[in-house]
Amino acid sequence: MKPATTAPRENAEQALRRLEWTVLRRLDGLLQGDYRTLLRGTGLDLADLREYQLHDDVRHIDWNVTARLQVPHVRVYTEDREMSAWFLLDLSPSVDFGSGTRSKREQLADFVAVLARLLTRHGNRVGAVLYNGGVQAVLPPGSGRRHVLQLLQRVQAAPPDGNDAPGLTRLQDLLDRAAPLLKRRSTVFVLSDFISEDGWEQPLARLALRHEVVAVRLYDPLEQELPDLGLIPMQDAETGELLMVDTHDQGFRARFAQLAAQREEALRRTLGRAGVDTLELAADDELVDALLRFTELRRQRSRARSAPPPVHLRLVPPTPVTPVEALP
Repeated sequence: MKPATTAPRENAEQALRRLEWTVLRRLDGLLQGDYRTLLRGTGLDLADLREYQLHDDVRHIDWNVTARLQVPHVRVYTEDREMSAWFLLDLSPSVDFGSGTRSKREQLADFVAVLARLLTRHGNRVGAVLYNGGVQAVLPPGSGRRHVLQLLQRVQAAPPDGNDAPGLTRLQDLLDRAAPLLKRRSTVFVLSDFISEDGWEQPLARLALRHEVVAVRLYDPLEQELPDLGLIPMQDAETGELLMVDTHDQGFRARFAQLAAQREEALRRTLGRAGVDTLELAADDELVDALLRFTELRRQRSRARSAPPPVHLRLVPPTPVTPVEALP
């Protein structure tokens, strides 16, 4: 499908100023100190030891304590506010689609700008890898408003039509290129519509083993269900193929919706198996609402980590066996 026709594009300074007034000011009042829930840093100071729970990082297992108690225990560290975040941005042609007043690319740019500004205001560093038919740019981590403006300019400057020779997106290339750049444990945001060739699942899972990964899935409501618009031309943004589609055909619309639902379910399962948090972001979503959903997601994850494991998951010490010689 072709991109929606939009109003003249704002420059980076105008866009960031608009977001600071319309989104960041509202978030400052709504989050009310939930910064630690929204974004967790890493720590170096040992605070406590507790029993291993499902989804704990196995690298934090204390093997000496585990050997003494015969029950797996993990080290708990005092969280440090300072953290590094990376944005892995899929700017391939399919993200330019938008059925309304906004495209997925515009929503991506606003989300990145808001989250990067939230982070850098607290002294954290953000970096980015931009993909568009291949890795086009790498922005090393930095902080401050000027750095956020530079990031936003890079996103806006990415050509909307991709390469001269259209082809399918390969998210695997983006993930493989980003992995060696992340020298220390970071929070990684992968922003994409995940319309891609297969092969990205394993690189994403490997990334999640070392870093805290959030998949921000961009979508447009029209990609889920077609309205009755009669005979219309539709172009595949990834391959450039042009088709005439009869949306008046009720059977075609039903098959389209069924295939879209199957793809949705398969994508959710794949992201779940990779061990990443997922935030679904529609092109017409209110950013404040989306970020509050993200905050609640992080709060639930934090609560699950701190809660004791269910009784059926706790390890029970083995019952001692009486030697045969001691039996009467």
